[in-house]
Amino acid sequence: MIMYLNGQYVPREQALIPVEDRGFIFGDGIYEGVRSVGDKMFEWAAHADRFENGLKGLRINFSRAQIDALEAVCERVVQENGLVDGEAFLYLQVSRGAAPRTHFFPAATVAPTVFVSASKLVVPRKMREEGCSAVTFPDMRWKRRDWKTVNLLGNVLARQAASEAGAYEAILHEDGVVTEGAATNVFAVFNGVLQTHPLTERILPGITRKVVMALVAELGIPVREEPIPFARLTKADELFVCGSTTDVTPVVKVDGTPVGNGKPGPISEKLRDAFEARLYGSVGAGR
Repeated sequence: MIMYLNGQYVPREQALIPVEDRGFIFGDGIYEGVRSVGDKMFEWAAHADRFENGLKGLRINFSRAQIDALEAVCERVVQENGLVDGEAFLYLQVSRGAAPRTHFFPAATVAPTVFVSASKLVVPRKMREEGCSAVTFPDMRWKRRDWKTVNLLGNVLARQAASEAGAYEAILHEDGVVTEGAATNVFAVFNGVLQTHPLTERILPGITRKVVMALVAELGIPVREEPIPFARLTKADELFVCGSTTDVTPVVKVDGTPVGNGKPGPISEKLRDAFEARLYGSVGAGR
């Protein structure tokens, strides 16, 4: 496997960082997960905008021009790893760089560490069509969830709880409302109206969420950007999660309780199909 690290394309075993890298020591970095079909990056501009926002939030010195240049890096990493004929997941990370351990920032002369990898993506079509199960889990993450930082311990513990329960996702909640999934955004349907948490510092501005909201407008589906009351979650008529590798996936069971009739609902299915048409149509490739 070929990876990109600090300007070089190297085999995985040579992609090494210093032990004092602040991404390793402090989780002091921002990452992105980008979907590719062929060698084309889906919604690259939106990913770049979110990447830039997070890097500015952490005050990591990495310009928009440097971010934009990573699109070509992603395309080459896909090509170098023979993933052009299918789908891939691109992982991009920029940390503040390597320096002696201090909580405050190192000198501005310390260069950020820049890393990109690609892996083959196999889409679980059966789960997309039949739906998945989820568990609920307390949201214990820090307050700036709109920045896609590499501090993911809260997400890891939530996903582990889901894994131990044989579920796909963990739906997070705090202060009596649903925030999002451990690695997804969450939508519910009540009486034909779609509902999801508004874009605030409490959730990640998901790229798939952005596309879904555009599709909702195009399809004329009523929507409310309001927090979903946690007490009403299992009373939803439909539920789905979405993300860069999750697409639109119906949730048919939460904590062992069926959602609606226990099958994907019509709005979830309509948005799933519309999203896939946008995903594959935007890059001129089919499934």
